[in-house]
Amino acid sequence: MTGEAPSWADQWGPGGMGVINDDEYSRTGEVGHNKKNKSKAAFEKAKAAASAGAHKIKLGTSTSFKWIKNQCQKK
Repeated sequence: MTGEAPSWADQWGPGGMGVINDDEYSRTGEVGHNKKNKSKAAFEKAKAAASAGAHKIKLGTSTSFKWIKNQCQKK
C-alpha cells in the first residue's frame, strides 16, 4: 500500500506536486491580495465585536458596583 501513494518528498519536494509555476504564482499573488483584504475586513469585524463586548463588560461592572454601593449606603 505504501508503494501506491506518492511519498511526502514526491508531493512537496523540489519539482513535486506542490511547486508553483511562474504563471500560477502571478495568479496566486492576485488571490493573495484579495485574501489580505478579506482577512483585514474579518479582523476589523472581530476588533469591533471585541470592543463592543469590552464596553458591555465595563458598563455591567460599573452598574454592579453602583448597585452594591447603593445597597450598602441604605443601611
